[in-house]
Amino acid sequence: MARFEIYSADMAIMGEQPASADILFQMGLDSACGRHGTTDLVTAHKWFNIAALKGSTDAARYRKEISCEMTSSEIAEAQRSAREWLSMH
Repeated sequence: MARFEIYSADMAIMGEQPASADILFQMGLDSACGRHGTTDLVTAHKWFNIAALKGSTDAARYRKEISCEMTSSEIAEAQRSAREWLSMH
């Protein structure tokens, strides 16, 4: 069953302006704590990774913290997802 995520980064992009590091960081927090459903560390890692690339030092710190709770295959999945999102945006 397909799921529509209202809180996706695609919704944060307005016109040609990309989502800010702050918005991406907040999305990582939302995923990490399950604010809009269940906790999803893979998705949280993805958003923290992208936010860190955009300059958020907090995102880099949180990404490191949650990676301790993830398997190497989950981290790899999150990294693939981040690369895919970056290539599309």
